[in-house]
Order: sequence, then C-alpha cells, then structure tokens
Amino acid sequence: MPETHAQPVPFRGGGFRPVAIRGAGLAVFASLLILTEWGTRSGWISALTLPRPSDVVKTFGELWSTGMLFKHLVPSLTRLVVGASIGVTLGVSTGILIGLFSYVRSGLVPLVAALFPIPKIALLPLFVIWFGIDEGSKYALIAFGTFTPTVVATYGAVDNVDRTLIRMGQSFGMGWFAIVRKIVLPGAMPGILSGLRISLAIGIILLVAAEMLGAEYGIGAYILEAGALYDLERLFAGVVILSALGILVSTVIGAIEKRLLNWRT
Repeated sequence: MPETHAQPVPFRGGGFRPVAIRGAGLAVFASLLILTEWGTRSGWISALTLPRPSDVVKTFGELWSTGMLFKHLVPSLTRLVVGASIGVTLGVSTGILIGLFSYVRSGLVPLVAALFPIPKIALLPLFVIWFGIDEGSKYALIAFGTFTPTVVATYGAVDNVDRTLIRMGQSFGMGWFAIVRKIVLPGAMPGILSGLRISLAIGIILLVAAEMLGAEYGIGAYILEAGALYDLERLFAGVVILSALGILVSTVIGAIEKRLLNWRT
C-alpha cells in the first residue's frame, strides 16, 4: 500500500476570513483631510466650525518645538497606563473567577451588574474626596472605569468557550488546571481581547475627564484650556492626539491578538 502524506487543507471560508487591505485606512484619512482643507479654504466650511488641517499641523509644530507636546503627553500616558493596568488586571482576574466558580458568580455578578451602568465620570467628585485631587483620584477613576467592562467581557468570554472541548479534555483524562490552561483560557482569549478594546477606549475618555479637574498638564487639561480660549487649532490638536492614542492602543491589542491567537488561522 503506497504511503500517503497529509496535505494541508486551505481555508475556503470566503468573506468569513478578514483580509487587511494595506493603505485603505490611510486613504480614508487623507481624503477627509483634503476635503476639510478644501472646504475651509473655499469658505464652504466656516472657520468658526472647523480649523484648517494645515493650521492644526502648524500647531503640532509649535507644540513640538516648545516641548509642550511631551509635557502634556507624558503625564497622560502615565495616568492611562497605571490606571488601566490596575483596572484591567483586576477585571480579567475577577471575570475568570466568575466564569469558573459558581459561588463567586452568585456573589459578584449582581454587584457587577449594579456597578456597570453607573456613569463613571459622575463619580469623579467622590474619588477626589476619597483620594485627593492629585494623581490618586485620576488613577482610581480610570481603574474603576476599565474594571467593570473588562469583568463583563471576561466572564462572558469564559462562558462562551465550547463545552464540547471541555468534555473532550475530560475524556482524555486532563485535570482541572490543565483544562483551564489549555482549553478555557485560549478559548476565552478572543473575547477578552475584544473587551479590552472597549475598556481601554473608556479609559481614554475618563482620562480626559479626570485631567479637566485639577490637572496642570495632560491632554485633558490642554483641551480644556484651548476650549476656554476658543482656540480651535489647539482644541483639534488635542483631539487628534487622543485619536492617535486610540489608534496606538488598537494597534497594540491587534499585535497581541496576532501573537496569542495565531492558532485560529
């Protein structure tokens, strides 16, 4: 009997396998900028509504040359990293415990359900009373804001792991810890990472809100000052920095997904 060799079967899912198209996002951004520049120069868009993109670029040049860009950016990044790290770490840990243990689920799910819909920005004065107007209240607000959506995403991802795979692992004699490490956590990872995208976006929003109260430096403080002076160029420069921060976070999570979820290809 002739020896046969296994051949890889190509995925034929068609549109169910997303393919990155290089340059498409950049083309959309460039088109919007060109349209806005043309509209503001021709008078079709009022200068009181939108600044010229070229003027915003000049503002970036001034921020860079004066060193104020990093003077505002470094404190914001520090607050976001510290606060989000605390909230995400606690959120993932709590979500996994809820997903794995019935007693933890029974005790904490009602609490999380009660905390989740609370507008986190409304709690900022309370955090200021508890932690002071300095960095503590900012860290606490960002941590709390990223904690609850991370918990919900994590235990939902654990719940959605295919139970057939767990039963299969049990039939092969795998222990509880082995099943959690080799089946549950890898199966839940796509949902956890998707939840992190939302949680970190919320963290950026809360960062701006926290910096608008009692912060001398930071992107939120910069935007608040520009808005008070009705300086649209500086205001939009701050908004662009926040957008770039969101793109950076999304890119980092995408790189983590590519590394941890390569088993899906």
